[in-house]
Amino acid sequence: MSESAVQLLDAVRAELAPAPDANRFVAEVARGGAPLSSVAALAAEESRVVPSDRRSFLFLAARAADTVAGEFFSALAAGESQAAVTLAPLAEAAGMDQAALAAYQVRPQAQAYPAYVAWLALNADPAEVVIATVANFAAWGSYCAALGTALRADYGFGDDACAFFDFFAGGAQELERLAVDAVAQALSAGQPLARAREYGRLLQGYELMFWDMLADLPAPPDSSDGRRRPIGPAS
Repeated sequence: MSESAVQLLDAVRAELAPAPDANRFVAEVARGGAPLSSVAALAAEESRVVPSDRRSFLFLAARAADTVAGEFFSALAAGESQAAVTLAPLAEAAGMDQAALAAYQVRPQAQAYPAYVAWLALNADPAEVVIATVANFAAWGSYCAALGTALRADYGFGDDACAFFDFFAGGAQELERLAVDAVAQALSAGQPLARAREYGRLLQGYELMFWDMLADLPAPPDSSDGRRRPIGPAS
């Protein structure tokens, strides 16, 4: 059964992988052309996304208690707790202090993703959410790796400022193992897992809305060229 679970996870990942040029924001940061205000907006939006996703994962863990899927979502929730503390240094490096972070008005395009994760937590089969989440996190991890590299190279960000991206870019072998075991357990129980692809497709779509929103943000009026402003290293 484990082999079938691996095959299913790999197939859904491949089917739902975004096109190489799908993420305009990451491409713009990689060129050094995104304004710092957009990076700050990313941190501010994530300051709402992360705690929402954490609560959703905890709810899924409770729904899937005594199954491997429950362990998977408990591990995801713990990861969100770790990621949460890395957002303030990222926002600060991008020019957003704590007062501005607290006053930031989130945008619906960015918050559609966590809203859908919350819907999944309430309504979807946990094993199907495991599959959808694994497929989504594959792209998310690659985007975070690219952002961490670009922000260091072209924006002068230090390790503390990039810790959020480093965390999600890192390989998560234990999560992968739990995902495989959770799917194998569901398959052994005869679960059809028929909606996993739909859930994953929607997660990918809502995440792309998040990135598109950041890419379309106008540069602040005090920016001379509408692009990034060099800053000193943050650590």
